[in-house]
Amino acid sequence: MVRLNKIYTRTGDDGTTGLGSGARRRKDDLRVEAYGTVDEANAAIGLARLSSADEIELDAMLSAIQNDLFDLGADLCTPPTDTPLPYEPLRIVEAQVDRLEREIDRLNAGLAPLRSFVLPGGAKAAASLHLARTIARRAERLMVALAAAEPVGAPALKYVNRLSDFLFVAARYVNHKAGDGGGGDVLWVPGANR
Repeated sequence: MVRLNKIYTRTGDDGTTGLGSGARRRKDDLRVEAYGTVDEANAAIGLARLSSADEIELDAMLSAIQNDLFDLGADLCTPPTDTPLPYEPLRIVEAQVDRLEREIDRLNAGLAPLRSFVLPGGAKAAASLHLARTIARRAERLMVALAAAEPVGAPALKYVNRLSDFLFVAARYVNHKAGDGGGGDVLWVPGANR
């Protein structure tokens, strides 16, 4: 159980932060950037949920993803090490990736195949989900860069890759449900404004 009795500690005033292992890193360290961007994606999903709360099934999926993203942040803030820790670090597991894939397939099942790239937009909830998707992609880029420099779990990398796929399909799903009521995917028309 997490217990936060005091919000400010002053330990970060020197520009460093503590990892789950107790080690200190600069706040602009690639690992800190990665899990900070995961947190940003989580906040964007929370904002998107305000516009999609009437979609009960989707909202439940997004709620589970928000919890997963805290798991992912915990995974990233505790680098793998050969030195035993006094606790079992929380890691993203394949079952979380598998669940996300099943949910992508479920949402995608009723959607028409794409015939063009999709511009972020349509229904308000869809636009918010597209924004969350782009933040998730940035988190993925940072995690890939981090993995080139130090260990990152394979399930964590898979999860963040599937997350942006999920958010893309979820945005299309919301637009599909919105239909003619001002929703619908906004398709790219190459060279339309030349």
